[in-house]
Amino acid sequence: MDEDEALARLIALAGTSASGAGDAAVLRALVEEASELGARRALARLGLADAAARDDVSDLRQLLGAWRDAKKSVWAAVIDWAVRGMLALLVVGLAMKLGFAGLLK
Repeated sequence: MDEDEALARLIALAGTSASGAGDAAVLRALVEEASELGARRALARLGLADAAARDDVSDLRQLLGAWRDAKKSVWAAVIDWAVRGMLALLVVGLAMKLGFAGLLK
């Protein structure tokens, strides 16, 4: 029995059952079957329904992690160079102010 057929049987069972404790179990099974079927369809539409999907997602996560690390490193380098540049300008400004302009040549 495939998933569509199981879902159809659960819907038929939910429609014919009398109210009581069994209804909750049937409804729970119906919701679980429907959500499982919907998740499989969504994964299939995204192209993630095959056996290699787990490896593909793992590779994408590693790639995303590497991208984030690279961005962090670039920002750290930019800030480092900006601080160094400002400190160099400060030293040059102090040298000019104190009359050591001849040393700058």
